[in-house]
Amino acid sequence: MNHSADVIAIAGPTASGKTALAVGLAHCLGGEVINGDAMQVYRGLDIGTAKITSDEMEGIPHHLFDIKSPTDMFSAAEYQQIVREKISEIQSRGKLPILAGGTGLYMQSVLFDYRFTEAAANLEVRSRLEDELETLGAKRLYERLLQRDPVSAEKIHPNNHRRLIRALEILEVSGETKANHEADQGATPMYRSFIIGLELPRELLYERIDRRVDLMLEKGLYDEVKGLWEQGIRDVQAVQAIGYKELYQAIEGTLPIVEAIELIKKNTRHYAKRQMTYFRNKLEVNWYDATIEKKQLVQKICDEVKGFQLQIANTKSKH
Repeated sequence: MNHSADVIAIAGPTASGKTALAVGLAHCLGGEVINGDAMQVYRGLDIGTAKITSDEMEGIPHHLFDIKSPTDMFSAAEYQQIVREKISEIQSRGKLPILAGGTGLYMQSVLFDYRFTEAAANLEVRSRLEDELETLGAKRLYERLLQRDPVSAEKIHPNNHRRLIRALEILEVSGETKANHEADQGATPMYRSFIIGLELPRELLYERIDRRVDLMLEKGLYDEVKGLWEQGIRDVQAVQAIGYKELYQAIEGTLPIVEAIELIKKNTRHYAKRQMTYFRNKLEVNWYDATIEKKQLVQKICDEVKGFQLQIANTKSKH
């Protein structure tokens, strides 16, 4: 574990002002910004994801934007690996990594010792278990799981072969039950991080969301989505993003455009609510009022982060 590292993270619901705050803090603290939004990794999804423009970057280096094609899959496990490497790289230049975005799981997976079950994967073990399934039958394998991991066995139907094999694979590879393997993940900090959260009254947030959707449409969101559709991009992770999936329905004629727009607003409001629930329950966040004037808010947070860094420096000097 690396306790010498300083990382700043900016969390909060969509439309709360994370992007502008990240740029302001990067100027103030000598930082570089890392994307913490699951959908902004995709090229061509610009307007609908509220991706930062080069003008808005104000010369601050931004990382992990436009790194994937819209047809690519992207997981939190892959994100975790790439971002941890990027944090080390930014720090090696004497700069402060600033992780900014609204995808809570992605941020948590980087900042804490979050272990994905993919880590307990072994294709040889899996292949052997699949062979055993064919020769011995599901009943025998299920009995083995029931004996070694009754908690998982209770949750798995004997005929669900994929889950049955996966639970046995985790047992063999990690030596732990699935529950133990995943226990306490996300609890141990990987960095000395200062997590900033932006909050504002729900009514005001919802107003901002509705206004932002209208603005996206004015900027050409429909044409952006239609362009993806015309490229034959269908049934992939990227176009399941809010704003894209609803307009796909409108383009395909299964939903009137007016209803699609209202659905985008409704789904975004629900998403913002889920974001806040995640950040409040899963992360130790220092909350700030997002309605404070930007310059004033940047200065306030900047001063507090510098105080946090000073604390770390004093702690290090004592050891």
